[in-house]
Amino acid sequence: FNECVSQDFVGQARAERWSRLIITVFGVIGLIYGAIVQQFSQTVYVLGVGFLLSSLITIPPWPFYRSNPLKWQKPVNVEQKPQTADSGDEGKAKKKK
Repeated sequence: FNECVSQDFVGQARAERWSRLIITVFGVIGLIYGAIVQQFSQTVYVLGVGFLLSSLITIPPWPFYRSNPLKWQKPVNVEQKPQTADSGDEGKAKKKK
C-alpha cells in the first residue's frame, strides 16, 4: 500500500489550495444566487454542490497530487544486544552501598 500511495507534501498543499478555492467560489456564487432569488436554502444547496465537487477533486489520491514523492531512506537492520543477567545485578549492588 505504501508503494502505491506515497506522501507528497506539494500535492497536499495543492489539494488544500484547490479545496479552499472551490468552496470559496461556490460560496460567493451561492450567496449571490440566494440573494437574487431571496432563498437562503438555495445558497446552502449551491455551497453543498461546491463541497461535493471539492471533495471529488481533492480527496482521492489523483496522480497530479503525487508528482513529488518523498525519497525515504532504506530501513537499517540493527540487531539488539541481548542483556545479560549481570547488568541488572550491578545496579542493585550499588544502591545497597
